[in-house]
Amino acid sequence: MKVSVQFYSYFKDLTGCDAVEEELPEQSTIADLVSRLFERFPKLAAMKNSMLIAVGVDYQLRDYTLKDGDDVSLFPPVQGG
Repeated sequence: MKVSVQFYSYFKDLTGCDAVEEELPEQSTIADLVSRLFERFPKLAAMKNSMLIAVGVDYQLRDYTLKDGDDVSLFPPVQGG
């Protein structure tokens, strides 16, 4: 299955791109996707414990099972003042 991944804020700098498509086996989870992204973009792995992940418009946990055509967004932690 194919999923689209969008990177936001300084995650674009860490990956060198705005978005990628990943081909994953059926029944893959967000954890599987993130693991593959860390292999592809090692600098992104430094953010593994402080990353927000959404599928469509809803934030999801890493055990969420992805579906073909899902749009996944990765965000750094939000800071405000």
